[in-house]
Amino acid sequence: METKTFNINRRNFLKGSFASLVLSSFGLYGFDLMNPTKPYRVGVIGTGWYGKSDLFRLIQVTQVEVVCLCDVDRRILNDAADRVQQRLPSQKRPELYQDYREMLSRHELDIVLIGTPDHWHALQAIAALEAGAHIYLQKPISVDVIEGEAVVSAAKKYNRVVQVGLQRRNTPHLLEAKKNIVDAGLLGKIAHVEMNCYYAMRSGANPPLQKVPDYLDYELWTGPAPLRPYDGLPHRGWWRAFMEYSNGIMGDMCVHMFDSARWLLDLGWPTRISSQGGIYVQNEGKSNIADTQTAVFEYENLNCIWQHRTWGTPVDPEYPWAFKIFGEHGTLAGSPMQYDFTPKGKGKRIHKDCLYEREKYPEDLTEKDIELHAAPATRLHMLDMLKGIEENTQPSANVLEGHRSSASCILANIAMELDRALAYDPDLRIVKNDAEATAKLKRPYRAGWRHPLPEDFI
Repeated sequence: METKTFNINRRNFLKGSFASLVLSSFGLYGFDLMNPTKPYRVGVIGTGWYGKSDLFRLIQVTQVEVVCLCDVDRRILNDAADRVQQRLPSQKRPELYQDYREMLSRHELDIVLIGTPDHWHALQAIAALEAGAHIYLQKPISVDVIEGEAVVSAAKKYNRVVQVGLQRRNTPHLLEAKKNIVDAGLLGKIAHVEMNCYYAMRSGANPPLQKVPDYLDYELWTGPAPLRPYDGLPHRGWWRAFMEYSNGIMGDMCVHMFDSARWLLDLGWPTRISSQGGIYVQNEGKSNIADTQTAVFEYENLNCIWQHRTWGTPVDPEYPWAFKIFGEHGTLAGSPMQYDFTPKGKGKRIHKDCLYEREKYPEDLTEKDIELHAAPATRLHMLDMLKGIEENTQPSANVLEGHRSSASCILANIAMELDRALAYDPDLRIVKNDAEATAKLKRPYRAGWRHPLPEDFI
């Protein structure tokens, strides 16, 4: 794969509302990521809502040739191809595939974006790494712990950059909070973190069994996971109703806030994880994910405590999905939308809202289903990945950091299931003194699929 060279174009790089933040975070580049001399060759696996959203953010910050798209749903795939073609200056239509293995075998790609359901992340990430591509991988990086360990090993073996879609690490107002609040010492000694999600996001649906439509390869959509009887299109949330394909709200929402806390406070693996919860209120539908859950991630002299409820009202309406870091001199509350520093005593309160870039990127305003508040963070996250590719360095949400956050949330679910605290040993890849929990680190795969192991990549 050809190594690209870049022309310095500092004036172009400096324009834009978060350019100074980019420069303070990354330093001055010796190249211009926005204007490479040769476009990055890009492929996308999973072209639904977030797969397209991630691709459009990448298109906004650098020059790309979108070579190919892959999705098991032909309708989604063709719609994505139409939209991508409209967004590209070349107006060239990408080649289309239903099977990611065929796509990767036919094209030499610089970057692969993976936006499929969680049960596919590890296998597709490993396949893309084996094909020589760098990857932007949506969180969580796996649905079980050993899958995640295998992705980490594969990235190391093939020396490729993996940026995990934990974009809070590159959210402009949270970067500012890290620099001006946490790193500046305004909190003093930090000894407690609370994290939460109180969104009503758990499905209560109970649809009847249906015939699989001709445009969907449901067998391939299911892949290594258990094959549920087909009861409607799994896209845009229905698959998230089931632990067969996800890690529940722990893997969807907690992973973001826990990763934010780890990043802000420079935390590694928790020493111990415990969790309690279940389906306490919303038991009318088919969904088998917990509607109520508490998890404790223990560190020395510090606990990070998670709480989610998909029913009732939020504890703090200003921060329905958030983290709060408690220090001896004050509290930092943060979310994708804002942050607030509240000092102890008569000190100065500090508030900051999220950044929008409507004027710089007017196309955002007409993009279907876009999360406007998250777009600047994802653009910056993409630039962070590109910097890692060009300098052969690790981006902020690299594969190991993504694995630590993903696996910790998976371990919390196992702790809830077994009703006991767990201590994971990442060197031995076991739960200490707990053979039953260790066996649950690796989910069984459906016949015809082989579970990856970290030793496959030694």
